[in-house]
Amino acid sequence: MSRTLSKFLHKVCHFDKGEVTKYSINFKPLKMSYKLFLDDIRDVKMVYKDLSDDDFVIVRNFHDFKKVILENGLPKFISFDNDLGLDENDLIAEDGYACVKWLVYDSEINLKDLKFYVHSANPVARQQIQSLLDNYIKHLKNQE
Repeated sequence: MSRTLSKFLHKVCHFDKGEVTKYSINFKPLKMSYKLFLDDIRDVKMVYKDLSDDDFVIVRNFHDFKKVILENGLPKFISFDNDLGLDENDLIAEDGYACVKWLVYDSEINLKDLKFYVHSANPVARQQIQSLLDNYIKHLKNQE
């Protein structure tokens, strides 16, 4: 038996007189492949006629957007709304553009292969989100 395998077995197995009496192995959950839908009101069918809520992880606010990505890694696709209603204190909630700024400036996640669509009804915000992501992804690809 190799020394590495032996060390591994002694970390996860409990021996009694040379026999394994119990063992435990802890695995980190694998980063899943998923699509993310950010919107405070709409369901998926309202934006994508051929898809359903089961096709996406749905988040309704900035906090949950960050939490899902930090726990599961970058989604293979993100659908963005911008105006996310009011927060728990009845103040205007952080919007989709704040989510995008977090992704670009603070998340430290490589966005080079990010696929996205901006489904926001707010034309100014839609353009802001689209432009920031397009320009940042273009910048990343030019650095290769």
